[in-house]
Amino acid sequence: MKTLLVIILWCILFVLCWPLALALVFIFPIVWLLLLPFRIVGLTLELVFKFIGAVLMFPFKVVRGL
Repeated sequence: MKTLLVIILWCILFVLCWPLALALVFIFPIVWLLLLPFRIVGLTLELVFKFIGAVLMFPFKVVRGL
């Protein structure tokens, strides 16, 4: 549903101001590639914090299971 909404909004922008819409088509992938390392670092940190939380909570889960 989100993709359909983006396509509809882009078509409206294309009708209203086609140079801006075409610039958006070329600039969006470049911005996405520039932000990709930050997403990877964020995912890595999230997994590290989940792992640390799981390690710290493991003794409590073992005791609760007995």
